[in-house]
Amino acid sequence: MLELVKYIVTSLVDDKDAVIVKEDNNKRITIEVAQSDMGKVIGRQGRIAKAIRTVARSLAQKQGERYTIDILEDDEKAKEAAE
Repeated sequence: MLELVKYIVTSLVDDKDAVIVKEDNNKRITIEVAQSDMGKVIGRQGRIAKAIRTVARSLAQKQGERYTIDILEDDEKAKEAAE
């Protein structure tokens, strides 16, 4: 699952080195990208983010699992780093 999400996100952005995709124990996948690429990952009215979640949900259901996908913005990255 992690590889699929990373592949999709990396294909969308310009700064591929800034892409960080992590998974924790609770099957939560977090996506971090450069601020300049944030709009490319979210899309207009969240359409691209919704599509990423739909593809991931389809694969997860096929595997009998459930994942949560979060896209972190700068202020959320700072909060997560503090934890």
